[in-house]
Amino acid sequence: MKTPILGSSYVARSVNAADNRMVNMYPELVPEGGKTSAFLSRCPGLRRLVAAGSGPIRGLWALKEYLYAVSGNTFYRLSLIGTSTRWRIEALGTVSGSGPVSISDNGTQIFIACNPEGFIYNSTTEVFAQITDPDFPGAVKVGYLDGYFVFNEPNSSRVWVTSLLDGLSVDPLDFASAEGDPDGLVSLIVDHREAWLFGTNSIEVWYDAGLPDFPLQRIQGAFNEIGCEAPYSVAKLDNGLFWLGSDARGRGIVYRSNGYTGLRISTHAIEWQIQQYGNLSDAIGYTYQQDGHAFYVLIFPSAQTTWVYDVATQAWHERAGWSNGEFVRHRSNCQVVFNNEVLVGDFENGNIYAYDLNDYTDNGDVQKWLRSWRALPTGQNDLKRSSQHNLQIDCEAGVGTNTGQGSDPQMMMRWSDDGGHTWSNEHWLPIGKIGEYFRRVIYRRLGMTLKLRDRVYEISGTDPVKIAIMGAHIYVTPTNA
Repeated sequence: MKTPILGSSYVARSVNAADNRMVNMYPELVPEGGKTSAFLSRCPGLRRLVAAGSGPIRGLWALKEYLYAVSGNTFYRLSLIGTSTRWRIEALGTVSGSGPVSISDNGTQIFIACNPEGFIYNSTTEVFAQITDPDFPGAVKVGYLDGYFVFNEPNSSRVWVTSLLDGLSVDPLDFASAEGDPDGLVSLIVDHREAWLFGTNSIEVWYDAGLPDFPLQRIQGAFNEIGCEAPYSVAKLDNGLFWLGSDARGRGIVYRSNGYTGLRISTHAIEWQIQQYGNLSDAIGYTYQQDGHAFYVLIFPSAQTTWVYDVATQAWHERAGWSNGEFVRHRSNCQVVFNNEVLVGDFENGNIYAYDLNDYTDNGDVQKWLRSWRALPTGQNDLKRSSQHNLQIDCEAGVGTNTGQGSDPQMMMRWSDDGGHTWSNEHWLPIGKIGEYFRRVIYRRLGMTLKLRDRVYEISGTDPVKIAIMGAHIYVTPTNA
């Protein structure tokens, strides 16, 4: 019978209730006529393109034919030399701070908000300068709206605009305060020519009303009693916004916008995991699209954890590196699209990578994938003693490499009969050398369970090969005990 291997990551507060973990894999729906309705696909690897300084990569931006990066305390301009893979790397100036930065442009000027300092690079004159206008109050997040740079002042409820088409000039009267709630502003983002102002307990939406004193005005009725937990968790994708929320009812809830309201997309299990992390204010979010999927990536640096939401399937999974025998946070720290590729910057060094669906390593390092799931759907032979004769994994076979690691790729399986508290020994099977397309992956003689509902299976692998899992089947003989 089929066993429910397809699905999303859901590890409940009690692992006896649910222990469905998914790391570096995500489900993909198959249109009508396919072999199966869905399959599990491996996450893209990281293909190193270039290194900009010593890092970390705090922000990436693309303007015309150039890629810009804040690496450590240096602002870089990078460009490809001809059609080759060689890069020209130019240091443009020094920036302050150590955390993530917010970047925007008006077509000519690039505004870098370093909280609190701000910097402007003029791509036409090639002049880099700190914003020294005495009326500049500092900036946390910055966006562009109708010729103005819009930014929120640190530790305040004020939103500011710069002079028209000039980020270096700030009028002392060009600010307004959030009106709907007396909470302070945490973050800001411009979407569809509207500025969303995220407070600790509320959200307001403003637009360019063309007013003479201050151009922005609040949209009446566009008010949410949902706040924002982390300024850099806010990201936009698929005609919507995503953020890590907080409000009077709780914290650590992930939302996406639905019109001017917030729609909860995190599950109970995800929220329980997030609430264990302690510090949430340093969370970083970015979005990207690849191969028909739209992803919201939410990184928790303090917890060394990365969660990813797939808009196409509404399913969550984990992304992780593999170090010293355990999962750690994914190496990505920020994202940009450049030269028709999705690029990410490293949180620890100056490396800039491309997300590559045909690369099954993280810059040559092991990318381990893992899936754990309940043996049977809820309600089937829950309390009966059962013999587990075999487990067959329906996966794409014959995917081995020509030489080296992966020439004889292996899949590991183990099981737990106490809901995921303790595990059996590891059982390894080959999934097919190159060309062995009819290889079957069948684990046999899997013992007896006291309660069938408590059996959890886990499969994983580390070989740098393509992984596609269409399903799994078990042969079980229940007893009357």
